[in-house]
Amino acid sequence: MEFTNIDTLAKQLAAKRPFTAAELKRLRDEFIVENTYNSNAIEGNTLTLRETALVLEGVTIGEKPLKYHLEAIGHKEAFEYVYELADRNTELSERVIKDLHALVLMNDRENKGKYRSVQVQILGANHTPPPPYLVAERLADLMVDYAAVKASKHIIEAVAEFHLRFEGVHPFIDGNGRTGRLILNLELIKSGLLPINVKFTDRRRYYDCFDAYYGEQKTVVPLAELIAEYEIAELQKRLDILE
Repeated sequence: MEFTNIDTLAKQLAAKRPFTAAELKRLRDEFIVENTYNSNAIEGNTLTLRETALVLEGVTIGEKPLKYHLEAIGHKEAFEYVYELADRNTELSERVIKDLHALVLMNDRENKGKYRSVQVQILGANHTPPPPYLVAERLADLMVDYAAVKASKHIIEAVAEFHLRFEGVHPFIDGNGRTGRLILNLELIKSGLLPINVKFTDRRRYYDCFDAYYGEQKTVVPLAELIAEYEIAELQKRLDILE
């Protein structure tokens, strides 16, 4: 796969004047709202984009469950933590993954930041996650493999493979998708790229990427292409702002 366009756009953006602290905060805050809406909507949260923005401003949406409010707040805090981790160039680790999950699942005191203790099935998927006693081992293997893949492939391909395998391990009882997409964005930001927003309207295409990887094709290409498309759009949007 060719990622020349992404690398070129990233270099062009890096060569532009830097955003002021206020501008950068505004862009990040706007992105977090949209990303929180989409990531939670993919997992069944019915808050609209406008409702999500209001919840993150402290407004209660009367007809929506408290769980949905807490999911929005937790995801926002988790994404802010992603930016903090990226600013420090923090290495991805088991601790980082559990900390992100604890924020995502802030409404579930019993399970937040803890690996699942039961076998799970992913409805509609042609893949069965490993039994709970193998979760830590499979994640440790994934970390080692990811380091090697990053050294030999473009970051887009590397994070695509990591994301597919992470969701296949399904380490938590809930919140795997949201946590996995946060990790994906953490790694993109650390590599000098922009975070991406997997849109709720693209969820069918997103799910098909897992079928392509865990089915007969066993390929990361569809997800890598989807991530690349989102990345190009985000980079171009930033460049247009600076024109």
